[in-house]
Amino acid sequence: MMEVQITCPSCQSSIEVLPNHLASKVDCDICKHIIDVKFTTEHEHGNLKECPVCSRMDFYKQKDFNRKIGVILFVIAAILSIWTYGLSLVALYLVDLFLFRKLAIVAICYKCLTNFRKVKNITEIRDFDHEMNDRIVYSDHDFKGKPLSH
Repeated sequence: MMEVQITCPSCQSSIEVLPNHLASKVDCDICKHIIDVKFTTEHEHGNLKECPVCSRMDFYKQKDFNRKIGVILFVIAAILSIWTYGLSLVALYLVDLFLFRKLAIVAICYKCLTNFRKVKNITEIRDFDHEMNDRIVYSDHDFKGKPLSH
């Protein structure tokens, strides 16, 4: 079954939920903010076509790794490279290569940043597109699930 991780719009905390087409609201455990959701039977079967939080159809896929941890590891390796003559960066590269091969892929909504794990149709979802992200985030453009066309 698909797992959904919603980001609370009030406190930015993570809310873990399993899709249930009968559910219409999700409560944040931290700030008690109520978020309207619209799960379908497609979500329950693991197919991602529309975001249950913002109703958008624009998603991208990436490896399931926390970006903040990645940046912290890089800064530590860069600082240690002064004393290790760059070997710490090589070690970080090898760790990164190992993680890249082992970590699962998640789908993320461009608009509300909801994460979706164990998505059955993950191959239909495209990689991250910077221009598409900028148009959605800064000008609220809705691509309706179609790729960016010039």
